[in-house]
Amino acid sequence: MQSGVQAPTQVELEAWNTQLAAISEEYKALMQDLLARMVPSDAAESVHQDMRQCFQAGAQSLMQNPPLLWQTQSRLLQDQFQLWQQSLRSFSGEDIEPLITPSKGDRRFKDDAWYDDPYYQAIMQQYLMFSRTVEELIENLDGLSEDQKRNLGFYARQLVNAMAPTNFVTTNPEVMRRTMETRGQNLIEGLARLREDLANSAEGLNVTMTDRSAFEIGENIAVTPGAVVYENELIQLIQYTPTTEQVYKTPLLVVPPWINKYYILDLRQDNSLVRWLVEQGHTVFLISWRNPGPEQRDLNWADYMQLGPIDAMGAIEQATGEKSVNLMSYCIGGTLAASTMAYLTSTRRGRKVKSVTYMATLQDFRDPGEIGVFLSETVLDGIEAKLERDGYLDGRVMAYSFNLLRENDLFWSFYINNYLKGEAPAPFDLLYWNTDGTNLPAGTHAWYLRHMYLENRLVQPDGIELDGVKIDLRKISTPSYFISPREDHIAKWNSTYYGALLPKGKVKFVLGGSGHIAGIVNPPSKNKYGYWTNDALPETPEEWLEGAEQHEGSWWPHWQQWITENGYVDTEKLVPARQPGDGELDILEPAPGRYVRMTIPEVLGEK
Repeated sequence: MQSGVQAPTQVELEAWNTQLAAISEEYKALMQDLLARMVPSDAAESVHQDMRQCFQAGAQSLMQNPPLLWQTQSRLLQDQFQLWQQSLRSFSGEDIEPLITPSKGDRRFKDDAWYDDPYYQAIMQQYLMFSRTVEELIENLDGLSEDQKRNLGFYARQLVNAMAPTNFVTTNPEVMRRTMETRGQNLIEGLARLREDLANSAEGLNVTMTDRSAFEIGENIAVTPGAVVYENELIQLIQYTPTTEQVYKTPLLVVPPWINKYYILDLRQDNSLVRWLVEQGHTVFLISWRNPGPEQRDLNWADYMQLGPIDAMGAIEQATGEKSVNLMSYCIGGTLAASTMAYLTSTRRGRKVKSVTYMATLQDFRDPGEIGVFLSETVLDGIEAKLERDGYLDGRVMAYSFNLLRENDLFWSFYINNYLKGEAPAPFDLLYWNTDGTNLPAGTHAWYLRHMYLENRLVQPDGIELDGVKIDLRKISTPSYFISPREDHIAKWNSTYYGALLPKGKVKFVLGGSGHIAGIVNPPSKNKYGYWTNDALPETPEEWLEGAEQHEGSWWPHWQQWITENGYVDTEKLVPARQPGDGELDILEPAPGRYVRMTIPEVLGEK
């Protein structure tokens, strides 16, 4: 014991013993909960099988390359010897610069103790050296396909990041301080939170990211005024209340994704794309998708098209008298919009849409990025078996998978905060939306994963047939606007770019800053991220970027300029503002409506 540190009193020892007993009871209860969930589903087992195959392929490649194995071992031994020498000097009181430091953007090691305390500094460097070794080793493996190397790198990264010293009580200085300060109360509260989150998870662990009690749909998020004017078994159509005396004659239909809820486009007044569009003079209609359950198992891609944008266009004509619309779509909603445009073109109804906008939308799935890890033949077989049995994919499973694409930010940081520190998560509207998931019907999702992601049929001439009609994206003559965020990890911009090369109509491709959400939900008032434009459309995204011009601020005004200057809305023939209920459609209920409030537990009948 260091000089000046007093031994704990009998009262303090008894208090610690009481806390340790409480921690033990919580731990036993947690183990019982975990054991009750140990039977893996078909989908989870297929991921495990794919992981085993990837590691076996990596091991075989390494065994066939003795020089690489020798170089890796030698490098690691040299690193360990240097670290040992440095640690001796550091423990003797010498001020030593670390041999290796975290990469830029790695926020796990921000506590001063990782650099000031020799014990924690040595742990950090040991871990970072090991991480670097694994990453370099996989990068230098030969004889693996691109998919194998990508998948192996992903699985190895998950394991390495799970082993980070920040994820354990005794090797995380912040957690150790909190544990000493609270005498372990943080661990008791953390274990209780972990058990609660396990109970609310489908597969894996859906960590609570925000204080869900701080938000209520229609009260402090999804609050742009409007009304539901049409509904069917799959959608509610919202017409928003105008804020200008006159509006453009051509209405605007927004097709959001049905993975999560539409209100990512209407979170708050200061960042709502919906509100901004209304303020620009558009008569905005938006599809709010139903949260499906087992009874919707047979809904397919063509149903989403017919009951979604096509039914919505018919309803908009009844509401406004207009036979054509401008179409704006996001993510998988954009993939559906492209399918719809090709279908309308093949059925000679393409003129119903004056222009179409694709936000962060994949049409060419040749390189889906790391999400492709979950879409190999092996994994897809397991997903299909689960969909066939249950009739749907639980949205919480999808959320867990997406979070693993950015595991340190979207999983382990909350794991540490909630379960090790015992802290309640802070209110954050974006993370509330991120955890407000939707299920995916078997008939739609299995078809989408196989036909789009695995087989990339959407870009093949006549590769997709919808309601007996073969579609071809190359025949679409409707003018289109593509906006893709540069750091998007869900729909890589250099993959979405190839979609812009498909239609024969006029195309404008714009590259935004930031990621899948922030790059799209980027209001002009923030003046953030910037965007790039290029009038040319060369064959590759790299060539496009070389000739692109960078601009400050949001892409939203650029889109508004594009749609007005090209005549897709007539700025000379404005009409009086249209109120919901003015046309042939009555108001069914105020926005945001019932469908957006449907939660996964409610849909599945969970308590």
